[in-house]
Amino acid sequence: MEFRAETLACRRAGRLVFEGLSFALVSGQAAALRGPNGSGKSSLLRILAGLAPAAAGRASLDGLTLPGDGEAWRERVALAGHLDAVKPAFTVRGNLAAWAAFHGAPAARVDAALERFGLERLAEDPAHWCSAGQKRRLGLARLLVAARPVWLLDEPTVSLDAASTAVFAQVVREHCAAGGIALAATHVDLGFGDAVVTMPGRPQGTGPAEPPAQPAGEAAGASGGKSLDDPFLTGDWR
Repeated sequence: MEFRAETLACRRAGRLVFEGLSFALVSGQAAALRGPNGSGKSSLLRILAGLAPAAAGRASLDGLTLPGDGEAWRERVALAGHLDAVKPAFTVRGNLAAWAAFHGAPAARVDAALERFGLERLAEDPAHWCSAGQKRRLGLARLLVAARPVWLLDEPTVSLDAASTAVFAQVVREHCAAGGIALAATHVDLGFGDAVVTMPGRPQGTGPAEPPAQPAGEAAGASGGKSLDDPFLTGDWR
């Protein structure tokens, strides 16, 4: 499996955020996505998840391309964004069970994910009882439930303590050892070695690098009906 981006560019609200972004990752590889605040890391991950349009360039994954194969692409890629996508009124187990049902995943993955992220004793508690770190672990546990080969991770260790960060780093290593790929926007050392994708410098004279997010309707139109309010990102299955 090869995951490749070729000369991607991103434009938001008429401003060029970045351009000329290229990389290639293969099965078993994890890489850190690095760049200063406002360089477009989150925007890049949304593009690579098939949830926002690129201004130029293309991405490919095992015969699929963006733009073009958006729906099939989203079946191969999981994005863990800034939001933990937790339904507060659901139990911890109920959150993952709903996620499994949404993706047509076997229920056995729910128990495995709870155990892997140390959430078993909280399984029947309402999610709104959870601490910020526990909610983050619950959000990340969705990766194991959906079980997609490519993981896109946006600051995945926010709110995690050192022990939970170590567990998550091991989960990523296991995912890659099984043939998966991971790209993580993070300044925390997750043991990826020197595998780094660096954001290109912001083009001169382009104004603020991260303008306000698109309205949900615009994002939906650009991503084949998937908006940034889609449960893929937010966990809202209403």
